[in-house]
Amino acid sequence: MVGHVEWADAVRVERLPAAGEIVHGEQAWSVPGGGGGITAVLLGRLAGEVHLFTALGDDELGRRCRDALGELGVQVHAAWRPEAQRRALVHLDTERERAITVVGPRADPAGGDDLPWELLDEADAVFLTAGDAGAVAHARRARMLVATSRAVGAVRGTGVRVDALVGSAADPGERYRPGDLDPEPIHVLRTEAAAGGHWEGPGGPSRWTAAALPGPPVDSFGCGDSFAAGLTYGLGAGLDLAGAIEQGARAGADCAARPGPYG
Repeated sequence: MVGHVEWADAVRVERLPAAGEIVHGEQAWSVPGGGGGITAVLLGRLAGEVHLFTALGDDELGRRCRDALGELGVQVHAAWRPEAQRRALVHLDTERERAITVVGPRADPAGGDDLPWELLDEADAVFLTAGDAGAVAHARRARMLVATSRAVGAVRGTGVRVDALVGSAADPGERYRPGDLDPEPIHVLRTEAAAGGHWEGPGGPSRWTAAALPGPPVDSFGCGDSFAAGLTYGLGAGLDLAGAIEQGARAGADCAARPGPYG
């Protein structure tokens, strides 16, 4: 896993507050979050071992991120930044949707950071959410490279080919258009929540259906990251694209039926 981490404070509310309104939370909790943190935890649960290459704020909250991720089974390799650790405020409503406000600049890993990048030579797969050109080049050392479409800006101009680029079809910040990267990703996948999703690439385009939830739906916090973790694990394990998508769909469904990204 190569990417960013945020400390997430989540609260469950009946609805998002309107201007000037006060709403009361029904439940609150705090977890290490961000695409890098959540996906790393879930990859570790699937694969049994995961290494996270990231950057953290050199403060109490940054160290809390490191320690909490370690307790969740992630081997954290962090470069320490002088800025405060980035955090996120997550609202979860009764429609099981989530809205997120991030506070502070994102800390991205850099290829020049003194981290054990050589471990990536033995990696079956890497999921990339953030990093500079050097970090992207290190991520490509893995056999399979999967990236969020939010990382297009990091990959652009590096000449690195992504095996699978994945993002939400509904999120403008995760939109990918042909020509945004050169070389083009081999596969581009767009998730559509309960409608499944569609992919383009060799043998495509094609659609997939969402997996059945193992229980009543709870919330959507971490569902997209769960899909990415399952997809990355499946490709790293040698599954074909259809099998890896099925693995991702099951992981997303499991997440939707538990509170928060980790249960």
